[in-house]
Amino acid sequence: MRTHHCNELREANIGQTVTLIGWVNSARDHGGVIFIDLRDREGLTQCVFRPEENPEVALQSHTLREEDVVQVTGRVVARLDGSGNAKMPTGAIEIVGAALRIVNKADVLPFQLDKELSNEDLRMKYRYLDLRRARMGRNLRLRHTITSAARRYLDEAGFYEVETPILSNPTPEGARDFLVPSRLNPGRFYALPQAPQQYKQLLMVAGLEKYFQIARCFRDEDLRADRQPEFTQIDIEASFIGQDDIIKIVEGLLVAMFKAGLGVDVPNNFPQLTYREAMDTYGSDKPDTRYGMKIIDLADLFASTGFKIFRATLDGGGVVRALNAKGFAGLTTGQMNRLNEIAIQAGLPVKTLAFIKCEGGEYKSPLWKFFTEAEQAALIAKLAIAEGDLVFFGAGALDTVCTILGRVRSEIATMMELTKDSTAFNFLWVVDFPLLAHDEETGGWGAVHHPFTRPNPDDLALLEAGDYAKVRAVAYDVVLNGYELGGGSIRIHEKDLQAQMFQVLGVGPEEQQIKFGHLLDAFRFGAPPHGGLALGLDRIAMLIAGEESIREVIAFPKNNKGADLMSHSPCHIETKLQREVYIQSTWKNPQHAATTAAAPAPQS
Repeated sequence: MRTHHCNELREANIGQTVTLIGWVNSARDHGGVIFIDLRDREGLTQCVFRPEENPEVALQSHTLREEDVVQVTGRVVARLDGSGNAKMPTGAIEIVGAALRIVNKADVLPFQLDKELSNEDLRMKYRYLDLRRARMGRNLRLRHTITSAARRYLDEAGFYEVETPILSNPTPEGARDFLVPSRLNPGRFYALPQAPQQYKQLLMVAGLEKYFQIARCFRDEDLRADRQPEFTQIDIEASFIGQDDIIKIVEGLLVAMFKAGLGVDVPNNFPQLTYREAMDTYGSDKPDTRYGMKIIDLADLFASTGFKIFRATLDGGGVVRALNAKGFAGLTTGQMNRLNEIAIQAGLPVKTLAFIKCEGGEYKSPLWKFFTEAEQAALIAKLAIAEGDLVFFGAGALDTVCTILGRVRSEIATMMELTKDSTAFNFLWVVDFPLLAHDEETGGWGAVHHPFTRPNPDDLALLEAGDYAKVRAVAYDVVLNGYELGGGSIRIHEKDLQAQMFQVLGVGPEEQQIKFGHLLDAFRFGAPPHGGLALGLDRIAMLIAGEESIREVIAFPKNNKGADLMSHSPCHIETKLQREVYIQSTWKNPQHAATTAAAPAPQS
């Protein structure tokens, strides 16, 4: 239906007769001469319809409006002197229309495609129109480009792409499962995979050695800008490898993806921080290192303090730490309230953050008078406090203090726009995560990553002794500018060690067989040492595209309530269909209930 696409013609094509087809991007009437910009996926070409060239076609062109689908045949000519458009690749030429076929007329659009739209619900309802916009087309093309680069890299590295089931068993991956009733097995349910974790380990037992998959994953959890109920990850698993091998593979993969997507050369050998270093220094296991504002330990400075709060905290095994928000002393009341709110959400036991503000040569704080002159001088020196600085303090349990100050640090960076114009890509690895986390409510222990994560061999004695809080995992996350791009671990491949791990997690032998019997059985038949990692493809595409939400790089995303406003899903299912899969909904239609209540009682 065309000889060229709409971003193909140049001055070398002048004199040729061509046919283009696409959407009317814009139409302009210049004294009876109609100009349109014709658009397809590749770009724009200007077409002109003049009465003196073809009166019938020119008359027909007067009916055109935006988003009509048209086919134009005509001659390529140079634009008149001074009328070229250097911003368009096709801006030196235009098509003089000799034939025009209106393939399909478009109704009036619900919004203009050439303007950004703040009403996200409207964008989601008409997503097929939203995707016509240049920005969205660019994002999906970019996603395709980096996905193709990932496939090429992994193929060249010897990985096989293997698909794993979507309908499977529930697995403990840290979120609720989406359940699917089975018609052929009444009362039984499948679960959509939160990740292909068990299947990729079974592929290692099967001897494939190197596996990858562009995997669809599903998690029923609260949503945010970088989270969707269904998402895509680049899933990788390999045998006969260690942590350093996985890190080398993934660094090369990310280098290839960023080179394909942005044309930038990301250096290999990303820096590494232990989990403890990341939390102690930045208050986050996915720190953004594009700015400083590090958390400083003040235990030595206040070792002999008479300030009761700090004294009691340190004597009780807690910590005293601070961060200096340089130049932020002029924050507004609203900003301070916001920081207090974030700190309380992170575990601050009081209503306001403790602080010291340096303004007009004075140190303004309710705390300042409780410090000795030596402590004041040491504090100024250690935190490099200068005019205009604002210092926040945290005192209490180590992890709580780090988390509070880490959240405050991140919010201050946003308020101060510390990364607004940054073009840096600060990749890093966080390693040596804790293997287990204590559940204060149940008193039990849960896996920080998942129950198949291998304990650090140096800490096996601690695991045996029940000193679970000190056991490290052979686990690793790759981080970019405050976003976790992916995480993984070396896996447990021995049946006995896996059973021991389940026992620590409170999963008894009977439950182990019900939930994981297939995996434990597989480990009996010569399971190789193996490990892997999964990268969040949506999140990587978002960062490469310079977007702030993964919805901007997903063709048909859900909104913050997990709903697709375009297709009206999720939806209510008719009672007949529910019966076919042996389920019954407890939801009642309010309108139906009101009608039923108003109806007279049947006669006996």
